[in-house]
Amino acid sequence: MDFFNSKGNFIVHPEARIGKNVTIGPFTYIDKNVTIGDNSWIGPNVTIFEGSRIGSDCRIFPGAVIGGIPQDLKFKGEPSEVFIGDHTTIREYVTVNRGTAYAQKTAIGSHCLLMAYVHVAHDCIIGDHVILANNVNLAGHVEIEDWAILEGLVAVQQFIKIGMHSFIAGGSLVRKNVPPYVKAAREPLSYAGVNTVGLRRRNFSTEQINQIQEIYRFVFVKGYNVSHAIEIIETTLSETEERENILHFIKAADPGIMRGFQTINGSKVDENTID
Repeated sequence: MDFFNSKGNFIVHPEARIGKNVTIGPFTYIDKNVTIGDNSWIGPNVTIFEGSRIGSDCRIFPGAVIGGIPQDLKFKGEPSEVFIGDHTTIREYVTVNRGTAYAQKTAIGSHCLLMAYVHVAHDCIIGDHVILANNVNLAGHVEIEDWAILEGLVAVQQFIKIGMHSFIAGGSLVRKNVPPYVKAAREPLSYAGVNTVGLRRRNFSTEQINQIQEIYRFVFVKGYNVSHAIEIIETTLSETEERENILHFIKAADPGIMRGFQTINGSKVDENTID
């Protein structure tokens, strides 16, 4: 049976495992088969359903719903989970659905920030240090790599992958994969330069950034098709971790990567126009 705390203002199932120094606010519900790590703060009016695994030093704000069943008609009640890493903050009214039989889990990494009204659907995999700003919506099976930032009102189609250290401008509709280290904007979503500001903040050297820019000139700016661009990159640019991350991402991308520069009013948009 469920039980109340001494003041009778929240409910924690006796099969839930609550770590040390965890704070639970009033009118919060914590279901069976839930784990919450040490030193986490669970605010008032939070709902944490069965199958949720929450790390240490997390903060979950009022109205958030973690571990709700998938909004997927193929879901038949199979066991699945939600994982939330250490030091992650989930703001007001965020919803994170647990997985389906496809992957059996939805996972959010450590040191992430999900701002108010974000929705993370079933079977999404989010890396570490990811920021999803207000009202970002992820359909099922989306994968976001470490250090990516999605500004407010970004909507991501199912089965899309977003590369590490990328930046997607607010209000964007993401229908194709977004490679690592880039800025993406406009409609339809297209390349808007390398995320140099973010890379410098994370101590990438000028040499590393210059090589990334050169790679994406072949991919997006010079007018080559992707396979020809990859051939040129592999034969002319030195092998580095960044080069291999980009090539691996592009080769594996299905249904392909976003487009290059758009032409607006007959003029090609410059790669430095998005901050």
